[in-house]
Amino acid sequence: MEDAERAIIFPAAGRNAPSSASDVIMAMTRWDLSMLVDMACAQKVAGGIGGLYSIYRSGQGDAGRSFDIAGPFLGAPQAVIGMEQIIARGASRVWILGWCGSLQHEIRIGALLVPDGAVSEEGTSAHYSSDGTIPGPDMEMGGMICAGAAARGIEIHRGLVWTTDALYRETASKVAYYQRKGILAVEMEMSALLTVAAYRGVSLAGLLTVSDELSSLKWKHGFGSRELKNATRQACLIMIGSASGEGFSPFVQ
Repeated sequence: MEDAERAIIFPAAGRNAPSSASDVIMAMTRWDLSMLVDMACAQKVAGGIGGLYSIYRSGQGDAGRSFDIAGPFLGAPQAVIGMEQIIARGASRVWILGWCGSLQHEIRIGALLVPDGAVSEEGTSAHYSSDGTIPGPDMEMGGMICAGAAARGIEIHRGLVWTTDALYRETASKVAYYQRKGILAVEMEMSALLTVAAYRGVSLAGLLTVSDELSSLKWKHGFGSRELKNATRQACLIMIGSASGEGFSPFVQ
């Protein structure tokens, strides 16, 4: 029976792929990825498969340690494929940076959110967890993110998020239901990434920027807005500071 449960296809680092840094920031959006690479003076390295995502190695700042940046990723299946390969390369701490849609009236476009857990409506995590339980993030890493935000005078919202595969099926009834449950936001990767991190024995925490609002049961987006641009920059600085071991980024202030 144990052999029957053995995976036939397994993640591998690749013959010519260099080992990963111990800390990797996984950027879900292309915007986050580009900003992180520029801020960290990062250079592209071998990695990824089929052009699904790219991997970059940070420049060495005046303080702190080097880290990798990977992305972009869209949805649980692609993000998990990338994370499995990143772990196979040797990563032990994974930092998730992404966007989300707010479900609560007081959480507006440009707010920052640290997920304490996730409710799954995606199909990937069930392949890693037989009981449907979604683990929480690494508390130390989450604390580092919050400390980095506090040092910059930035408020952080903490709570549960709803992870979905179906962007265009975030219905009014579902939004209202999760809103009543106190769920803070909706996104497309966290529940699966938390589950895989626990399954593979690595540490993980995330920081999400609110890019749009669903709390009124109508869609309000902030794409291209000054609020989202400024918040994305601050989120990138916080994550660089956390992954490099410094409360502030050693690369750019």
